[in-house]
Amino acid sequence: MKRIGLIIIGLLAAVLAADACTSAIVSGTMTDTGKPLLWKNRDTDFTDNFVAKVAPSAPGELAYVALFNAGDSLLAEAWIGVNEAGFAIMNTASYNLAPDTATYKDREGAIMAAALKKCRTVDEFERFLDGCQKPMGVQANFGVIDAGGAGAYFETDDNSFKRYDLADEPSGVILRTNYSYSGNPDEGFGYIRENTAKHLLKPYLDGKKALTPYIFTDVLSRSFYHSLIGRDMLDTDDEWMVDQDFIPRRSTSASVAIGFDDAGSPVMWTVLGYPPCSYARKVTLDSVPEDMQPEPATWRSRFCDEVNERKAEVFPIKRGSGSHYINIPRLRLYNDSLRGKSREAAYSYMLF
Repeated sequence: MKRIGLIIIGLLAAVLAADACTSAIVSGTMTDTGKPLLWKNRDTDFTDNFVAKVAPSAPGELAYVALFNAGDSLLAEAWIGVNEAGFAIMNTASYNLAPDTATYKDREGAIMAAALKKCRTVDEFERFLDGCQKPMGVQANFGVIDAGGAGAYFETDDNSFKRYDLADEPSGVILRTNYSYSGNPDEGFGYIRENTAKHLLKPYLDGKKALTPYIFTDVLSRSFYHSLIGRDMLDTDDEWMVDQDFIPRRSTSASVAIGFDDAGSPVMWTVLGYPPCSYARKVTLDSVPEDMQPEPATWRSRFCDEVNERKAEVFPIKRGSGSHYINIPRLRLYNDSLRGKSREAAYSYMLF
């Protein structure tokens, strides 16, 4: 057996939160459409997801499309989505905000589903948070954009939040992982993933190149560059490496970038399942690919099930701690071939 790659940084001793994500909001000054972009690489215990459209159920509500956990037949918890007004929202769990003392916990998905029904703008979302019953049962960085070009992160605990506006960021890009800038210093998770995202975006920012959805779903979410070690861990002849602190992780269930087409209509470019074993599909309010929607009998997506079958080949060892180990040849095979499939299925209109 070939030697194991060099990413052993206390993996077996470290216990990291499974509900973790890497995310960004991008100003329209940095995109090819002049409209903002919102991205979430989702890490969660719920690795089976589907996409669905939710119709208004009461006067004044807005229709929206979103990512849901398999089995959520009530469509009660949205994990990233966009509504007909062009308001989009996602979250990353934060682990350095005020201690969670609420009776209700883990309500981020319910909060986002409610916001998608009601909010049209970033400012309306701020008023929405102000009006929520406290404690809210959340510890999260909510990222939001709207069709008017605004964007912001709201670092939110049970009783309060701090807003960070995209317009105040000189680079035009704000990143968040699993800690909050307003929280307790040096606590939380995702510092290495955040630095990795900054490293991967630097050539685009330095060269003032447009940031497209593809860069997030098929560059960042497929990258095995490790910013602490300082190299791409796929640049090796090794057969195995340890799954630790990459943007795509074994717990990654989707990579989704939400933006707008040339006509100003919202689009949700969705990589369902573990991104290296999947590819992007174009989702709109009028069109959700049939195999990404839930099956009526199981409330699971056939497409996501197929992706998980490929993922099982990338993580083939089931006994002991073997689930932490990636088979590099199989990973490289799927990662490279399905990146091309993304261009064909979702991004054929773009130039790279």
